[in-house]
Amino acid sequence: MSPQPPRYKVIKQYLLDRIHSGEFPVDHQIPPEEALAETFGVSRMTANKAIRDLVQEGYLWRQSGIGTFVADRRSESPLVEINNIADEVRGRGHEYASRVLTLESVVADDEIAMRMGVKVGTRLYHSRLIHLENGRPIQLENRYVNPRWVPAYLDADFHRHTPNEVLVAACPISDMEHIVEAILPDIEIALQLDVAEAMPCLSVRRRTWSGDRLISYAHLIHPGDRYKLRSMAHAPTA
Repeated sequence: MSPQPPRYKVIKQYLLDRIHSGEFPVDHQIPPEEALAETFGVSRMTANKAIRDLVQEGYLWRQSGIGTFVADRRSESPLVEINNIADEVRGRGHEYASRVLTLESVVADDEIAMRMGVKVGTRLYHSRLIHLENGRPIQLENRYVNPRWVPAYLDADFHRHTPNEVLVAACPISDMEHIVEAILPDIEIALQLDVAEAMPCLSVRRRTWSGDRLISYAHLIHPGDRYKLRSMAHAPTA
């Protein structure tokens, strides 16, 4: 006979099963420690251990004096900063990977020339990648780079380094612009992100500068059920 798992792990699995099934949705208040301890015939300390582990793992959050609730575990990025997506994923204790779809030199058409601040017909570098968290796509990145400022861009190993890492190494980022909107993906994007065409996605159009040099324009698309953006601002003091 295989040994029975510790009782706190049984409680953890009970809660996880209900979170994953949707029975306990985001912000749902879970049963209190006392109720879990009575249901499973354990001490309150054992129930507390199960809940504490799930809080530390990001599945639950606590509000003092009120209770414990199901956390929103969608991947998150700050809106007013540019972080390396690989670092964000690994910082959550998850596995990062990427798939390179396109890596080429192209001629700027009217739209891309406008967004990159160059003349139509200017040669630019173009990359398309899918970023994955624990094997699931969380971002489709379509990026144009001015080779004048990042001449070795196409030589980078994008299985080891993200485009963000390559750009920052060549030209430290000083300014950025974000345009965010909700979109419905077309068939190709839905396939690449492994979502239904009816699934709303987050579209982020980002331009980055190093000093007065416009370095890059990227269109980033995230599955709406797996990703969120966060912004913080400080109110002016009186």
